[in-house]
Amino acid sequence: MAGVILVAGEALIDLVPASQTIDSLAAHPGGGPFNTARTIARLERPVAYLGRLSRDRFGQRLEALLAEDGVRLDAIVHTGEPTTLALADVDELGVARYRFYTEGTAAAGLTSEAALAARPDEVQIVHAGTLGLVLEPTASALEAVIARLSGHAMVFVDPNVRPDIIPDASAYRERLARVLSQSHVLKVSEEDLDWLAPGRRSVDAVRELLAVGPSVGLLTRGPSGALVITMNAEVAVPSPRTKVVDTIGAGDAFGGGFVAWWHARGLGHDDLAAIDVVAAAAEFACLIAARTCERPGASPPHLSELEAGVLG
Repeated sequence: MAGVILVAGEALIDLVPASQTIDSLAAHPGGGPFNTARTIARLERPVAYLGRLSRDRFGQRLEALLAEDGVRLDAIVHTGEPTTLALADVDELGVARYRFYTEGTAAAGLTSEAALAARPDEVQIVHAGTLGLVLEPTASALEAVIARLSGHAMVFVDPNVRPDIIPDASAYRERLARVLSQSHVLKVSEEDLDWLAPGRRSVDAVRELLAVGPSVGLLTRGPSGALVITMNAEVAVPSPRTKVVDTIGAGDAFGGGFVAWWHARGLGHDDLAAIDVVAAAAEFACLIAARTCERPGASPPHLSELEAGVLG
């Protein structure tokens, strides 16, 4: 099997306090799908980013960084609307919380027609999620792309739930169920489950989501690693010890690491039945997430920074 990894969703700028007194802000490129695409490219797998970028200075910078890392740019849709912004508040443990500024901005306005026209041919894996499943019309566009490609491409969904920006919880849950019905891998965090299934045991909550469609659930647990969950089994995967600077982009790096490992071996959705293979991919994903936590902002490692042979 040969084809490109298509990462669909938002790109934005994270504004992060540069000091404890928040007298100044540092601008970091971000957005879950944007970070994921860069992760995959730095791991030297073919990847295209499908999203809407502004022609303003921030948008030009985002596009330049994608190009610098080797991400294909032919699926980008350009606009004169301003770049979407997220204000990140990082606590003493390095954990970030976000406030988003999205109305009338680039990331929110991707239409289904534009997305379907921009998608590349021969897609092997689709990765989608985060604000791309919330903001309209972008959410409808991603749903249309997944519907078009799920028959032959493996679909990986990372909801990366941001409750503060979800205007209609019921509508969001309905959309997520539709998307998951056409997906093969679901990646969630404990924080996602706190909103999606409050009060439920994590493994049970993941299995309820798997019942809608996906074959495998990947539950990330920070320094405790991850759980690979199917309807009948679960496997714990460790995370390497690391000194955390912040956790910005860690979940995105995990998803990018997983699909890069999967693509490097020419695997598809049928191979998800082998839980030991999925666990090996998740262990690599934990490594990529840990390396990302060692430096500020969403800056995943390059393949050259890892041990030889660890990916392929």
